[in-house]
Amino acid sequence: MKNFALFSLMFILFIISSCGGKDPETLNKQMITSNMNDYTEFQLITLDKHELNAQIMIPDASANIGASTKPEIEHNDSFLWKITAGTKFELHIEDFGDYKDRMVNKKKELSEQNKFFQIKYLIDEPQLILYERKLIVKGDKNASPEVGVDHTTYHVYGEKILDGITYELRSRDQGFTANQKNIAEMMAKAIKSFNQLIK
Repeated sequence: MKNFALFSLMFILFIISSCGGKDPETLNKQMITSNMNDYTEFQLITLDKHELNAQIMIPDASANIGASTKPEIEHNDSFLWKITAGTKFELHIEDFGDYKDRMVNKKKELSEQNKFFQIKYLIDEPQLILYERKLIVKGDKNASPEVGVDHTTYHVYGEKILDGITYELRSRDQGFTANQKNIAEMMAKAIKSFNQLIK
């Protein structure tokens, strides 16, 4: 029994020391990025029947996000696509032709919102960002209790160039709430998998 207790203590100390004293935010970023290549709960769909020479990995029914087994693809406009998997996973794709620097413009747009929102990047890559957006609440002491309510959402944005065409990929405008953060992470993985269809 003493050996088991000693082993348990040594194991806990090993785990703590392996974290290297890193703060929870850094560990969270590392955990998200380390899982970016694991597509065990995803299914491959091709978009060539919807006038887009591309393929993408989308969460399947085993992902536990209410995803249906067959994602739905809307393409009512020649430059827009919407892929849904269940009620919460909603990915928008837009064709911007030869117009580049979509990511640069997006980050500039986010930086200009600093009077109203705190933006924290959980993934910050050249073609992909996953960010937390928190409303800055400024009220006086006589304000109603609702003023202090947490308004934090998670958003995903990506830029990919296929066949010389720039595509913007993004989550729905309202983003995801804190208890839907896992869906935002899955959307980031989906966007990362968006590539030209190999025939």
